[in-house]
Amino acid sequence: MKQLAIVIAVLLAACTSDRAEPKPPATKLAEPSDAIDQELMVALGQAKNFHHKAKLFMADGKVDDAIAAVRQILSLPFPKGAPEAEDVRNDARAMLAKLLVGKAQFDEAARVVDEGIAQSQRESFFVANLHTVKGEIFEAQGQAANAITEYDRSIKINEALQKRLLEQR
Repeated sequence: MKQLAIVIAVLLAACTSDRAEPKPPATKLAEPSDAIDQELMVALGQAKNFHHKAKLFMADGKVDDAIAAVRQILSLPFPKGAPEAEDVRNDARAMLAKLLVGKAQFDEAARVVDEGIAQSQRESFFVANLHTVKGEIFEAQGQAANAITEYDRSIKINEALQKRLLEQR
């Protein structure tokens, strides 16, 4: 982000100045302040790859291997305080819970979802999705009233998010 701001500032200065400025080098050594961004990008890249592996395992009917790949996403180190970490983990929890439901491991699926909801620091689409998956768990167990309660929680979160987004326009 900081690098992008610097590049934009340099471009704006070049466009508004009549005198020739020295060109920045084509390559730049990493700065200590870049480490957090790089750490986040590496973690996100790893999560993406494990997610792809899980999808391929699912397509091949290798549910246990898919579960193992998704669990690896949950063990990835992210930079402290990165909101992306929460989103990636909640997305992985939803996928893991669905895989566990497919194996009729309802208690484990519910634990995975409840853990994600409890650890979430803010409302997001991913938290709403955890409530949806929790509803699906209840639905698979024949608990329609509990499922509806969870679907309603998901709907309320998404409505609040939509309202905020519309207000920001």
